[in-house]
Order: sequence, then C-alpha cells, then structure tokens
Amino acid sequence: MSQPDFSHDGIRTARGTAFRYLFMLCALLSILTTVAIVATLLIDAIDFFATVSPVEFLTGTRWSPTNDPVAFGVLPLISGTLIITLGSALVALPIGLLTAIYLSEYASERRRAYLKPALEVLAGVPTVVYGYFALVYVTPALDTILPLSTFNALSASIMVGIMIIPMVSSISEDAMSAVPDSLRQASYGLGATKFTVSTSVVVPAALSGIISSFILALSRAIGETMIVAIAAGQTPRMVDLTDPAGMFLDSIQPMTSAMVQIGTGDIVGQGAAYKSLFAVGLTLFVITFVMNLVSELVASRYREVYR
Repeated sequence: MSQPDFSHDGIRTARGTAFRYLFMLCALLSILTTVAIVATLLIDAIDFFATVSPVEFLTGTRWSPTNDPVAFGVLPLISGTLIITLGSALVALPIGLLTAIYLSEYASERRRAYLKPALEVLAGVPTVVYGYFALVYVTPALDTILPLSTFNALSASIMVGIMIIPMVSSISEDAMSAVPDSLRQASYGLGATKFTVSTSVVVPAALSGIISSFILALSRAIGETMIVAIAAGQTPRMVDLTDPAGMFLDSIQPMTSAMVQIGTGDIVGQGAAYKSLFAVGLTLFVITFVMNLVSELVASRYREVYR
C-alpha cells in the first residue's frame, strides 16, 4: 500500500486539485441555477398554454388576467416594454457613447481615474431609488411643461436610461481604449484633429464593442422591474404609433410590471392568471436571450484583431 505524500510538492498538488474541483463546482452551480430557472418557467408556462392558446397569447391585443372579460394577450405588455426601451435608449446611448469618447480620448489619466468610478456609482444605486425619484421629482418637474399623467412612460424611460448609462460608457470606453495608439498616431501624422481621430478612427475601430454595449444595455432596460413598476403605471395598452406624444405621456404597463402585479396580487396559485406570470416571464427571457445572442454575434462578426 502506497503511503500518503505529505511532502511540500504533494500538499501543493492536493491543494491545486481541491481548488480545481471547487472552481468546477461553482461553474456547475451557475449552470444548474440557470437550467432550473428555465425549467421552472417552461413547466408552468406549458401548464398555462394548456389553458390559453399560444396564438391567442402572442397575438392578443388585450391584457386583463383578473378582470372580466379575462384576456391574456401579451402584445400590450410587449408594447409597453418596447416604449420604455426606446425612451431609455434615446437617453443612454448618445450620452453613454459621448461619455466614453471623452474618457477614452480627451480626459487625462488623473481625471479618468476619478470620473469613471464616479460614473459607475450610478450602476450601484438601487433601482427602487430610481423609481421613487422618477415618481416624486422627475414627474412633477416634467409636468410643469408637459401634460403628464401621474404614472407615465416618459419619467420611467428617463430614469431607466440614466441607470444604464454606466453600462454603455464603461464597455464602450474599454473597447476604445483597446484600439492601438498606432492608429491614432498615423491619423495625427496625416493632419487629423483629435475630433476627427476620435469619430473617424477610434469609434469605427471599436464598433463591435460599442454595439455590444448598446445591445447589453437595452437588454438590461427590457428586464428592469422596480423603476417601471413604480413610475410607469399599470395600464396595459397598445401603443398608438400615430400619437408619438401619447406613447410617453400616459400610463403603460411593461412585462416586468405585469409580473410584479400578478405575483403580489390576490390571485389563486394554480389558476390561469397566476400561471400567466410564467408565460410572460418566458417571453421576456426569450427576448433578452435573443438580444444577448445578437450581441455576441455582432461582437464576433465585427471584432477587429490587432497585432
């Protein structure tokens, strides 16, 4: 029988093996958690679709899971989610990109060391704080110039946009910083200005990372819950594209807000209304998964390789 190896090398090898299995266990735990979430959504969503036709759910234009006549059309919820996403994109994408250009190309090392962490603090603010700020401060301020409802899409969109600015600016700035200085110096040698170098050389060279930051930020906006649940309202409605102002000035209900309403409401646990929560959740999961997949495809398709 071989004796245990208690030498220094043997202990180091055993320690390395233990850590390897520990890290593998953590990776498996993350995967199993994701699989369990998806399985839970699928099982309960299938139960829901045994009662409500998937066609009716995906094409219906009325959402009323608890009030007669009951209707489970998810299009009003998707419509509300897209409005919030569009509004937040109009706020976050230009501001985040311009901030990234400044941090990457204009700010000194000392200034960047202060500004970037300060900007990323926004990502650590609890979203419930953003929601109440939108309801208590942003809506009354906007109501002085616009005929807003108490709950409206505009205030919620602005705060969701502010929340995702750090994601856009941080990822975009990292992509721009990865562009080799040789490209910048070559442009300066041809007489280009800093603005021209920034917009015509650095941004196109970092385009894959910038687009990925846009898509990931919008995925985050689609899944935002507390801000829209507090500030956007609970009025599921189809958006009237012929009335752009009405899209943002009135109350709406995105998918996440509907899930909160169902989950916290007085609803029978095994009824179709309660099961619709999982159907909406599965729809939301599919949308965000597709957007993340598109982000990966764009990043791999347009990634620049520098030597």
